Amino acid sequence: MAGRGGVGVSQSHAVVVLAAGGSTRLGQPKQLLTRDRETLVHRAVRLALQTAPAQVLVAVGAQADVIAENVADLQCEIVRNAEWQSGMAGSLHAAGTRLIKDIQRVLVLVCDQPGLERQHLDALLEGAGAAESGCAATVHGDTLGVPAVIPRGWFGSMQMAGDRGFGVRLGQQRAAGVFQLEAPELGMDIDNLHDLACARKQAWLDDE
Repeated sequence: MAGRGGVGVSQSHAVVVLAAGGSTRLGQPKQLLTRDRETLVHRAVRLALQTAPAQVLVAVGAQADVIAENVADLQCEIVRNAEWQSGMAGSLHAAGTRLIKDIQRVLVLVCDQPGLERQHLDALLEGAGAAESGCAATVHGDTLGVPAVIPRGWFGSMQMAGDRGFGVRLGQQRAAGVFQLEAPELGMDIDNLHDLACARKQAWLDDE
């Protein structure tokens, strides 16, 4: 893992964990796959809490009750997205309405990146604190994506729809100094059975 850009002090932040998807191509809830006998959604929320956020929101949709129960032992708030089938934008909108007043930045992550570690989140928060744009994002080829840190104000002004979140706006900010985290291990997310097999081969997920 390596970052491009300066490193500074993180400011008050919230975390939004996107866990509402239906895992249609995989055929089973990816949120409940396990690494070291811990579900991916539980792991994502636990790692998020280690960054000492002011608030952690978990957006759920498909299998909402099961996912919520899975993180019931962690200090987080459940945000139910009844329109989860329309894509992640609905979850971001729903989470945005629940952010507390003093939040300045929001760390957004998903729960289907089994290579995610605490140091990824720390690097992004520190990088965002030093970046001119106040943003930090993970490099995925030619694009920037999650996990990422964005200003709280974006939740009220972003044009989001379907699976289109804040990626376009992050790209527009790139020249203005977005902290860019290079972490190839985060390039693997679990969308289908091939991804699942690859992750298990690398011991990032438990076998059945």
